[in-house]
Amino acid sequence: MNQPRKTITLYFVTNDEAQTKKIVMPVSYFKISAFILAVVVISLLAGLIDYFGLLAQSIENKKLKIENINLQKQFQVVETKLDTLQSALERVGMVTNKLKLITDTQMKDRSERLSFPAQIGPEATPSQQAGERMSTDDFIQQEPLIIGENPVNTFKGELATEKSVANYSTLVIRINEAVKDSALKEQSVIELWEMLSDRQSLLSSTPNVKPARGPIGSRFGYRIDPINGKQKLHAGVDIAVSPGTPVRSPADGVVSFAGWDEFYGKLVSIDHGYGVLTRYAHNSQIYVQVGQKVSKFDVISATGNTGRSTGPHLHYEVRVNGIPVNPMNYILDEE
Repeated sequence: MNQPRKTITLYFVTNDEAQTKKIVMPVSYFKISAFILAVVVISLLAGLIDYFGLLAQSIENKKLKIENINLQKQFQVVETKLDTLQSALERVGMVTNKLKLITDTQMKDRSERLSFPAQIGPEATPSQQAGERMSTDDFIQQEPLIIGENPVNTFKGELATEKSVANYSTLVIRINEAVKDSALKEQSVIELWEMLSDRQSLLSSTPNVKPARGPIGSRFGYRIDPINGKQKLHAGVDIAVSPGTPVRSPADGVVSFAGWDEFYGKLVSIDHGYGVLTRYAHNSQIYVQVGQKVSKFDVISATGNTGRSTGPHLHYEVRVNGIPVNPMNYILDEE
């Protein structure tokens, strides 16, 4: 005998009793419908959760992108300031080396690095306090600039896998090098200051500025002589200036020659002591006489085109113990 099928009756009631509806369905259909409805609801909830998650991630990505742009701008600012710092350190190093050259406090290998042929003054005693100062490595270890993993050393051929990492690592290396360089420069300047404190008369008697303002036309060294076309040592530098430009003494001294020379034309020579002599050639006028004491920046002559000259300029020489040396090694205000 067949058993009646189990059914479920669903009533849909509204405010109007005449509108009441009834749905009768087998239990199996109801279970299947409930399962499908549950799957649909779960799918919708999962979709909504995923959507809001993607929306939050998109907002976070936008924030990160803005932060990345700001960091890149800050990175560029740091790089610009680092370039300025390194340029300043190079200028400090140049001036320090020239001061050491001038005062004969350069290290023992100065002749190899600067080709300086003779000493200017009495033998200098190196500072005994340099060894007592903190070493550069101790300085870096005590005051680390960035704490963390060692950066990629691009100077040794190491390469970063990503551009940003490479830029960051290179910047870290450059900053560390700048810190080390600044520590060394500071120690060198302090040592130099100690040496100069007792030798001010030497510094004031050393020609460390250009005698006339103008570009350098011809530099110190061997060249083809513009007069006879033969290779010859150009014993000074030519400063391109218009005729009548004032020529000023670059240091204290005594005029040792003021007159006519067949080659140099109207020539002025100043003895600065310590074996240093400067010469100023091709002048149009001479305002000093032999034996006259001159101070730094005193006007001694006016530029011209006298003697063996192809055009108006000032020929400027520095001689140490009678030997011509490169005047640019002594000029502190211009490379």
